[in-house]
Amino acid sequence: MTDPKPYEPPKVWTWVKESGGTFASINRPIAGATHDKELPVGQHPFQLYSQGTPNGVKVTVMFEELLAAGHDAEYDAWLISIGKGDQFGSGFVDVNPNSKIPALVDRSGSEPVRVFESGSILMHLAEKFGAFLPASGPARTETLNWLFWQMGSAPYLGGGFGHFYAYAPEKWEYPINRFAMEVKRQLDVLDRHLADHEWMAGGEYSIADMAIWPWYGGLVKGWQYGAGEFLDVESYTNVVEWAERIYARPAVKRGRMVNRTAGDPAMQLHERHDASDFDLRTQDKLDAAE
Repeated sequence: MTDPKPYEPPKVWTWVKESGGTFASINRPIAGATHDKELPVGQHPFQLYSQGTPNGVKVTVMFEELLAAGHDAEYDAWLISIGKGDQFGSGFVDVNPNSKIPALVDRSGSEPVRVFESGSILMHLAEKFGAFLPASGPARTETLNWLFWQMGSAPYLGGGFGHFYAYAPEKWEYPINRFAMEVKRQLDVLDRHLADHEWMAGGEYSIADMAIWPWYGGLVKGWQYGAGEFLDVESYTNVVEWAERIYARPAVKRGRMVNRTAGDPAMQLHERHDASDFDLRTQDKLDAAE
């Protein structure tokens, strides 16, 4: 379709109708709760409220990696269905006033601590357990460089390219071209860096890899927006190889299953409360039991 007629912005913007597209029913220009709903609390020290989007996968991968490394990081992962507006429940808003997944309540201390924004959760857990983030020096700085690169860059991939390419009510050339150019520039940044580094921060797997992989690893593996061919992702060979190295990790495979609600039912674990849930409570098994 050709682009619409030029838009002339009013002097003052007002919200007069839904924006259209996949998430029109939950997008709004105000914050706060829309309904009263308390969050469930399980038995483990960490209570995660999330969905298996790339931002959610960052944190479930981190938990599964911590457990695989022998840390006492048991957690309950509760599903927040963002398409249904669960993130606007009063209990969730109390944990994250920005109404975005993931959100964490750390109940391991004397008082519950709320942690929101995926990068903040990764840092919180890394520092708490002394894992996947160097304690000091240049290696720590390099890890944080790439963690914050992801936090600043991925909105161009998701809210920019992904929205206009896959979710907008119509396809418009200008925004798709604008954001495709930026995403390909980002892939080139990663590809050049990974030409000389096994992991994002150098010689050790870290929270930088866990943050970047669900977005850009998922993109080159063909999981994001059905845009692999359009973006020629296979040409970024170093990113592809890095993405495969990470997906070969058993903890990453488990983390990607948690709070997942799309795709193969055998790879969906809507809620995770025990390690045995991966064997007993995937969606294919629950569906068969009904």
